[in-house]
Amino acid sequence: MDFETRIYPRIGGFGRYNRIVAFFSWIPHFSVALNLFCDIFFTLIPESYHCKPDPSLLPSAFLLSNLSKQEYLNFTIPWVEGSGLSHCDLYKYPANFTNLTEKLPKEVVHCTAWEYTQEAGLQSNYVTEWNLVCGNYWKIPLQHICFMMGWIVGYILLGTVCDWLGRRQGLLLSFALSGLLGVAVCLSSNPTIFLLLRLSQGAMLAGVFLSSYIARLELCDPPHRLMVAMIGGFFAVCAELLLPGLAVLCRDWPVLQAVATLPLLFLLSYWCCSSLFPESPRWLLATGQMALARKSMQDFSTRNRVCLNEEIYPAEALLSEMDEVYPEDSPPQYHHILELRHTRVIWRNCLILGFTLFIGTGIQYCFTRNLHSFSAHFYFSYFLRVLTGALACLLLCLSVNRLGRRAMLLVSAIVTGLSSLVLLALTQYLRGGLVIVLSLLGLLSSQALAMLSVFFASEVLPTVVRGGCLGLILAAGCVGMAASSLMELQNNAGYFLHHVVFASFAVLSVLCVMLLPESKGKSLPDSMKDGESRRRPPLFLSRADRDNLPLLRTHPRPSEYNPDSYSRLVAATKKILAKDTLPYKNGLPPQPPLLTSNRLTHGGLDSHRLREEDSS
Repeated sequence: MDFETRIYPRIGGFGRYNRIVAFFSWIPHFSVALNLFCDIFFTLIPESYHCKPDPSLLPSAFLLSNLSKQEYLNFTIPWVEGSGLSHCDLYKYPANFTNLTEKLPKEVVHCTAWEYTQEAGLQSNYVTEWNLVCGNYWKIPLQHICFMMGWIVGYILLGTVCDWLGRRQGLLLSFALSGLLGVAVCLSSNPTIFLLLRLSQGAMLAGVFLSSYIARLELCDPPHRLMVAMIGGFFAVCAELLLPGLAVLCRDWPVLQAVATLPLLFLLSYWCCSSLFPESPRWLLATGQMALARKSMQDFSTRNRVCLNEEIYPAEALLSEMDEVYPEDSPPQYHHILELRHTRVIWRNCLILGFTLFIGTGIQYCFTRNLHSFSAHFYFSYFLRVLTGALACLLLCLSVNRLGRRAMLLVSAIVTGLSSLVLLALTQYLRGGLVIVLSLLGLLSSQALAMLSVFFASEVLPTVVRGGCLGLILAAGCVGMAASSLMELQNNAGYFLHHVVFASFAVLSVLCVMLLPESKGKSLPDSMKDGESRRRPPLFLSRADRDNLPLLRTHPRPSEYNPDSYSRLVAATKKILAKDTLPYKNGLPPQPPLLTSNRLTHGGLDSHRLREEDSS
């Protein structure tokens, strides 16, 4: 039974209850984005900082001198051309000098304490709390890499959990653990514990995003899938816009972490009220859990009010048809991502979309770096990136349902590749304003490429392995996000090679996108067989009657078979046969009724009268 055409309309379609569930599935997207982008403020290095003067390194006479603050800093801290006071070094003087007018011998030593200016939003963060500058700077990109590693592990493991235990169970498990780990992060006492806890929380946040994203799309019909997915993206944009204000109000990083964890703790209410986030009936039916599937469909039909004012109850007829198609004693059938090795189309689609998502997330660093070089102010590049993300969501809402998924993905890949190639080859010959325009254009197209890759993958992957396969694709996107931190770990020594590699990959992805199928207006595949049938359309459309001879052209006669009428007839016949085969009374079958004596008498008289008439 095709869920999209035979079941979904008869349990209410995208009715009132489905819209309510979609709304409550957007809230997890907001909380995940809030916790994800808090990492930017946690690891933000202050715009200016310098070594804190150490009185033990100064002559005793200097402590009695009357100098201004600036003269004091110039006397104790080396001056670096182009960056001002040194970030990492101090002057050390002999302790026995008393005449400060003479040129004193001095040596340069590494400082152990620092003075920071107020960074964007927070007064203290992961960097200033444990002085992760100078020799300890490498711990900042390492923390981001470990955070992304947590997301990668979470996507892979919890995606499989969504396929085995269900979307609801995966979401509740991720909510509970991410909330507890978020509270534990607030109590971190050293950078190592902070790093490990953020890694674990990232894994659980990945499960929250993945399970809510899949369940939201499985409750929608083809016309509403794109809009529901993109509204979730707008919820993430709202979280990013709200985050700088929260940072200003919170001031300290533990308070900001606690505020970001509060929505996750609020979402634990889904555990008590199952109607806010029910299990996906499509997944229940695809895995053969018929008892739970029947109960879920009855709940959806009742809450959507499709069986109240109708003469024939569609939900009851639907259950009768399901009894015929799916036997009650069939065990559930679960699948895992290792079964992809037996497929040809599914693993190819998964590989291509993971590749495009990897490019879309990894190449954004090349564009945002140009924004940093144009203006060193933090909020300039931050809000430009957020606004381009919102514009990318809006652009996809307006174009994808008209042009198709594959065409829009192809356009995004082409614009991303061309923008990166032009910037790579002609940056030194272009004006600053043109560099910013090309960077914003590339950032817009790369964000659209990343968002559309995730949405496209959720439409072409089968329901039985959608969690695991989409988890693999999202893990590839996290690898691209971690690539920027690898460059910072090497002090941007390999930035040019990074840009060349991702620009080449963007051009290569244009060819790969042509191998993808088109999912516009089509139902979601449920089984592995359905997923294998999603092949790419032909590059050049041909006429349907191309191979027919003109004089022998025939028009096929439409079939009179109606599966709905036939299924109702079968269900009614089954009920009649069930009534006729009730247990016999006293263990004996019923005897045919005997003819009455009056009937026999009348029959005998009639036969005697006929014989007399014949003899006469």
